[in-house]
Parts: sequence; C-alpha cells; structure tokens
Amino acid sequence: MADLDALRARWLRALLPARDGACHPHPYPYADNLLARWQEPQRRYHTLAHLTAVLDHIDVLEEYADDPAVVRLAAWFHDAVYLPDRSTNEERSARLAERALPEAGVPAEKTAEVARLVRLTVTHAPAEDDRDGQVLCDADLAVLASPPSAYAAYTAAVRQEYHFVPDGAFREGRAAILRQLLDLPTLFHTPHGRREWEATARYNLTGELEMLSPGGDAAP
Repeated sequence: MADLDALRARWLRALLPARDGACHPHPYPYADNLLARWQEPQRRYHTLAHLTAVLDHIDVLEEYADDPAVVRLAAWFHDAVYLPDRSTNEERSARLAERALPEAGVPAEKTAEVARLVRLTVTHAPAEDDRDGQVLCDADLAVLASPPSAYAAYTAAVRQEYHFVPDGAFREGRAAILRQLLDLPTLFHTPHGRREWEATARYNLTGELEMLSPGGDAAP
C-alpha cells in the first residue's frame, strides 16, 4: 500500500517552491484530488506505485533539471487523467494542471511549463536543451530498465490495463511500440539515464519483443 501521508508531503515539496508569495488555499485538497485520481479502479500500471517511482527517479535526476519543482508537479499531473481506451489522456491531464495550479497559487509561467511537460510525455522526445523535459521523460521511462522480475510485473500490469483488447491485437500493437522505442537513437536523455539505464532497457525491450513475435511464449 502506498503511504498517502508521505505522498502528501511530496506534493508539498513540489508545490510550495513553485507558488508565488500570496496567500493561497490549503494545498492538501489538491493532493487528495490527485491521489484519488491515481487510485481509480481502471488502473493497473498507472497507479500510485508508478507516481512514486517517477518521483523517486526525479530525485535521482534532480541535478539535471533547471526547475525540479516544476518537473515534480508535472510528474503528479502527467497521468492524472488516465483511461486506457482513450488517446487524449496527456492532453486532458495537461488541461487539468492548467485549471488546478493557478488556483493553488502557481504563477502562469510555471503552470504553462508544467502543462508543456505533461504534453511532452506523448512522445518522450525532449529537445537537446530541454533539461526539465529530459528529466521528466527519463523518470517516466526508467521502468524500462527494471530488473527482470519488476519488468515482468510492469508488462503484466500493462496487459491488465488493456484487458479489453484481444490477445492478437494487443501483441501486434505492443510489438509496434517496442520497435518504435528500439529504433530511437537513445531512450534516455540525461547523462545518468544514458549511463545507468539505456543498456538494460534495450535488453528488456528486445526480450519482450521476442516473446511477442510469432513463436514467442508470451502469456495471453
């Protein structure tokens, strides 16, 4: 079980440095709204465990960010709206940030940056000079470099989220995504990500793709 009090404290760590100096509503209702969203029943991978992992990875990558607080806020919002059968989750999550953060006391410029970062998770392709985008994207994809048992749990959870997709269609779609990732020049953009996660992630992706290929032994 996720430690909700610990996550509320992490919300404060993200929100308070990004606020302006005026008097604003208490921050916990915003945290609780987001925490409720991350616990919705349709989620199997995009859960509080994923949010916690992304925040943990941002802590590791913090030195590479220009504005770590903004990156952490983007992590909170990046899958705040998540319906597996929709393709508009990132856009709707960004719009949620654009509505909630000004009310919570975050200035317009920082709110816009959070929304931009959330939208960037559609492609995970930050520009070479986009340090905040690189940190968020690397933190979000760090699961690809998990140890074997954790990677297997990740792929199983993804399949559970897409339980409504027939096996053949899921295997075909998932394989296409894996090929797109493997075709990228690099999966990770920060020095840490490239050094510590790139090789393991490619090994995991290649192994999963082989299991999904004809003759592979992927479970339904």
